[in-house]
This record gives sequence, structure tokens and C-alpha cells, in this order.
Amino acid sequence: MPETEIMSSKKTKNAVEILKSRYYKTPERLKDLEKARQEADVAAQIYELRNQAKLSQKQLAELVGTTQSVISRLEDADYNGHSLEMLRRIAAALHCKLKVQIVPEKKHAYA
Repeated sequence: MPETEIMSSKKTKNAVEILKSRYYKTPERLKDLEKARQEADVAAQIYELRNQAKLSQKQLAELVGTTQSVISRLEDADYNGHSLEMLRRIAAALHCKLKVQIVPEKKHAYA
């Protein structure tokens, strides 16, 4: 790396900022990142609530009326087939309410 790049005050050593500037400059990529975050958040919530209730995937599946493999997929951060109806059934089985919120995007979130 040229010395001028090392000495430049505009360069950052923050890995997150470097990755963000390198790979998430465009609105399309930022939307993909947000979608992945949402999917991971839903998966983590199902997993945490199930564990707090001390239920296995199979036990939760029986309460919801589905199979263990469906619960496993829902707990996978890469799964993108969540349906509101299934989330409602899981919430009810875990004595929770499902809350879906649509909020305005930040203007120029990718800048």
C-alpha cells in the first residue's frame, strides 16, 4: 500500500466502515442488507422465545400444528419464507402477540 494512503487522514481502519463503503454503496445492496437483518431478527426471536419456554423444536411444532423441520427452517437466519399466519401461530403457542411495524425509511440511508 502506498505511503500516502497510510498517511491520509481520510482513510479509516474501521473494518465495518470499510466493508460498508466497499460493498454497500448502492441502495439495492442496502436493501438486501436490511432484508437479511430482518430475516435474522425473526429467526433469532423465534429461537429465543422457544428456548425461554423450554420447548424443543418438535414440541413447538406440535403446539403450532407443523413439523420440526418447519420450525428449524424458521429459526434459520437465511430462511426467507416467513408467513404472517405461521408467525401468528408461533406467537400464540408461545403466549405472545405478533407485532408487525412498518416505519418510514431514513432519507438517504445509503449516503
